[in-house]
Amino acid sequence: MLRNRWVEKMLSILLLLIPGVALAEEVPLNGANTAWILTSTALVLFMSLPGLALFYGGLVRSKNVLSILMQCFAIAGIASILWLLLGYTMAFSEGNSWVGGFSNLLFASIQEETLSGDLPESLFATFQMTFAIITPALIVGAFAERMKFSAVLLFSAIWLIVVYAPVTHWVWGGGWLGEMGLLDFAGGTVVHITAGVAALVAALVLGPRKGFPTTAMPPHNMTMTVTGAGMLWVGWLGFNGGSALAANGDAAMAILVTHISASAGAITWMFYEWKKFGMPTALGTVTGMVAGLGTITPASGFVGPAGALVIGVVAGVVCFNAVQLVKRVWKIDDSLDVFPVHGVGGIIGTLMAGLFASDQLGIFSGQGLAEGMTIPAQLWVQFVGVIATGIYTAIATWLILKVVSMMVGGLRVSSDEETEGLDIVSHEERGYDL
Repeated sequence: MLRNRWVEKMLSILLLLIPGVALAEEVPLNGANTAWILTSTALVLFMSLPGLALFYGGLVRSKNVLSILMQCFAIAGIASILWLLLGYTMAFSEGNSWVGGFSNLLFASIQEETLSGDLPESLFATFQMTFAIITPALIVGAFAERMKFSAVLLFSAIWLIVVYAPVTHWVWGGGWLGEMGLLDFAGGTVVHITAGVAALVAALVLGPRKGFPTTAMPPHNMTMTVTGAGMLWVGWLGFNGGSALAANGDAAMAILVTHISASAGAITWMFYEWKKFGMPTALGTVTGMVAGLGTITPASGFVGPAGALVIGVVAGVVCFNAVQLVKRVWKIDDSLDVFPVHGVGGIIGTLMAGLFASDQLGIFSGQGLAEGMTIPAQLWVQFVGVIATGIYTAIATWLILKVVSMMVGGLRVSSDEETEGLDIVSHEERGYDL
């Protein structure tokens, strides 16, 4: 007996002296990584509040500005609570290929000392919460100026659970798309395709605003919009750079390529618009910037600066023409261009990630494809991710809108209420009282 105990003690000491075994037992908290993700979490929340709220608020008519700000703020609160209750565990807990399990309801297993990798799991969950906030908030731009506030809240809450959380699990939580090797660094499928496709479906279901497309409905405050756009640009560095989940070269490269693509998208859109319509506009320039940001998002951790430049230029051209197609040809009133900018941008970026991630393209070399992938195989996986995400989002969004419509007695405010404006009708307040 004594001999056995002595052998056990000696084996324990030897195991502790082997670095690989010691590291396998426990990964210590990394202070530098934690500090960076703390910062990134604040930056991503800054994108939503106040960035997206001001960006969208300036784009609508003055009688609806407060309703947009209110919707963005309310969605932030509801999404945060739902993420705590159910969303996080559905997205990131161990489950099956389609959805996570329910072991982490109410963050049940998260304690102060609980780690996710070398980060506090409370921080990882909060960082992911900010993504869950901004994604349904993006959809607001599709039904701006005509949807009941109660319908907005119910739709956003159900959509977060039914669409956002499962798709997040597919891609980042150990689900089937992640297992296939889909490259989506910061949310081309999870954020932009889901929000963009949902926006298109919502615009079709609700129908156009009164007077669309014959009545001009210009932004009421471009100063507000440009200010919000600047906040989005800055916050997006945390959105993409933070998705490295470490303070390292991946994060630095993600920030660099994000900035390059945003710059290229803004300048490309500006010059394209200048040539086509004879004058560059602030609205076009900031929209091109957002297109560049959305398009680089899935590729930001995989491509190099030259690839980012190409992605930004392509985003500026393709998303510009997508806006014209949706508004002028299809005559769909996606009020603030969510689908042509975010949806189309997310699709382009997801596909181009499969090309420019390759380390075999010379000046365009990225960080390498998924393990064992060739460029054609990777492009096929990216295509499957785009199609699966788009189809599931479209069907689920349509069903959710129909259910919500039955619950609240119709999605839209009345014609007279739409004319009066949602600020007074929904909140008995005015955005301006000058």
